[in-house]
Amino acid sequence: MAGNTFGTQFRLTTFGESHGVGIGGVLDGCPAGLFIDLDFIASEMARRKPGQSKIVSQRHEEDVPEFLAGIFEGKTTGAPIAFLIRNTDARSKDYEALKAVYRPSHADFTYDAKYGFRDYRGGGRASARETAARVVAGAIAKLILQQWKISVQAYVSQVGHIALTDSYKNLNLALTETNIVRCPDLQKAQAMIDLIGETRKAGDTVGGVVSAVVCGVPAGIGEPVFDKLHAELGKAMLSINAVKGFEYGSGFAAAGMKGSEHNDAFVPGKDERKIVTATNYSGGIQGGISNGEDIYFRVAFKPVATIIQKQLTVDTQGRAVEMMGKGRHDPCVVPRAVPIVEAMAALVLVDQLMRSGMRLQA
Repeated sequence: MAGNTFGTQFRLTTFGESHGVGIGGVLDGCPAGLFIDLDFIASEMARRKPGQSKIVSQRHEEDVPEFLAGIFEGKTTGAPIAFLIRNTDARSKDYEALKAVYRPSHADFTYDAKYGFRDYRGGGRASARETAARVVAGAIAKLILQQWKISVQAYVSQVGHIALTDSYKNLNLALTETNIVRCPDLQKAQAMIDLIGETRKAGDTVGGVVSAVVCGVPAGIGEPVFDKLHAELGKAMLSINAVKGFEYGSGFAAAGMKGSEHNDAFVPGKDERKIVTATNYSGGIQGGISNGEDIYFRVAFKPVATIIQKQLTVDTQGRAVEMMGKGRHDPCVVPRAVPIVEAMAALVLVDQLMRSGMRLQA
């Protein structure tokens, strides 16, 4: 199975299945001498782990990574960093009845079509549990970004039909972690929580949007043509389970604008930045390279495919059958997706910074 490694100079390879021994990763390319803040990594994992609130999956995993290599006396050695996150609360029996059934909108059929075999326990390798390894690596990437004074912050901007209309500049993003849905607008947050609760009671699921802003990226970061900074961010986000769309800057709204409206005029800057733009429809990236402005983007997540309702499907023999989802699942993925989006953005940025020749200041 290919496609398990992400990045060029700062590379993450993940392994493991939802109901196997555990999930883990190998992070290669991390500079030596970086202090590994285990408390910070634990706090990032706590934001992603299941069972953290009433509106997410009630599977209970502590998600404490065991570091096996690459760290000595609390600092990175420059060698590959290997880690394991053990599965402790898997209930594989919940999936026994589904081993010969293709669940609608899951990867069951496509994995079978490609490999002729699949791990039906919670989706196996296709499970969103794999993203736990990404958050560990992303936390280490964030520690590196702190050296360059670069921040990555994501938040929930939409659940179902309830959406924020304000720009991130008009929101108090410090409020994001004050509520279980991770929305910085507290009034909208409560409406989102209520909607998720109602949807769960109905045995259904609902989609949403995670928005993110990256501040402090200097101008000149990114590789042109095929490895454009926004292309790498798009690949990173679209690799996350349940993601259906990505847009940065003005995104699809640009299609309805004129050039005279959309162009970001250059103006004299202040302090260290001598050149800035009056507007930022470009989303901080032009020609695939950062221009020094904030990089902002949105990631759309579909409703979770497992619903606790009867559905028509087929079995592995192609016969029509009726099925109902079983197990512990998120009625909406976006609250737990916030740290995953941040992690993948951090991985991209560190990789692109290293490719641009920037070095860690240990």
